[in-house]
Amino acid sequence: MVSTDVKQPLLPVHSDTPLTDKKRRYHCSISAPTTNTQLESTKANALFPFPGSKLILGAIHPSFRQVILLLATYLGTGITCFFFVRHQLSGKKTNVIIDALYFCVVTMTTVGYGDIVPNSVLTKLLACAFVFFGMALVALFLSKAADYLVEKQEVLLIRGLHLRRKVGTSEMLKELETNGIRYKFIISAMFLLVLIAVGTAVLWRVEKLEFIDAFYCVCSTITTLGYGDKSFSTEGGRVFAIIWILASTVCVAQFFLYLAELNAERRQQLLTKRVLKRRMTFMDLEAADIDKDGVVGSAEFVIYKLKEMGKISQEDIAIVMEEFENLDVDHLGTLLVSDLLIAQSTE
Repeated sequence: MVSTDVKQPLLPVHSDTPLTDKKRRYHCSISAPTTNTQLESTKANALFPFPGSKLILGAIHPSFRQVILLLATYLGTGITCFFFVRHQLSGKKTNVIIDALYFCVVTMTTVGYGDIVPNSVLTKLLACAFVFFGMALVALFLSKAADYLVEKQEVLLIRGLHLRRKVGTSEMLKELETNGIRYKFIISAMFLLVLIAVGTAVLWRVEKLEFIDAFYCVCSTITTLGYGDKSFSTEGGRVFAIIWILASTVCVAQFFLYLAELNAERRQQLLTKRVLKRRMTFMDLEAADIDKDGVVGSAEFVIYKLKEMGKISQEDIAIVMEEFENLDVDHLGTLLVSDLLIAQSTE
């Protein structure tokens, strides 16, 4: 039977231990034991060495195979439905299959040029159903696939920036954690510029639009404004538009998402700098004293500063403290092996 009257430390503590050694032990703590989940994550990182890839390719986010299957199902169903009701669609038409596929893409991306429109009750109801399913597909699946592609290019960008030296996995992960959002923003901006240039060139050369009109059509398309006065009207142009509209609208959405995340990250960095530069006041000292014993320890100081930075909340601290109190069976305010043994035996 384990005695809980007196707590014995795991290692002997000497009163003559230098202060620098204490600081060193505090700053360089031992990592938590590796769990099965962490082992699986390590294996996944060997295949996909960048953050978020396992989530995108795992159970939470669909893999590319699932994305392609869902997209093919959506477009295949759309082609079938709108093929049989093709006489109930009005507008400028080219090839029946291409027009049906083109109409599905224009509908799911909410571009809505108006060059092909439903003119019966049945086709209007079909368009209503397809626009909602299409938006869900774009929001839930295609955007995640686009994020995955950007992350792959992010790794290549880091390697390109360090061509003169070999970048290890740990160094790359650290770089991604520090500047990941900035790299994503740069890559999405580059993709967006390429898509704008290609779209403008196709509209200018294939659709025979004036250069300004072609650029205007590109901008109204990728932002899903879809004024409709300029659009793809030839068979070749619509074949190109089926792929280009999907890619460009998703790319614009990711671009503004990364822009918002980059702005939020910079605001967080400014808040962190302001908190670290601000001097402690007596009110701060009182607020940082969690156990109200009149003394602020290093752990209490760190927690208070993290709260100021917005890294953690009072609710987070309360949850962690509740777990600590459940493990501290003798209520002496410290945890030892004896506490864990007793806590495990009562489960």
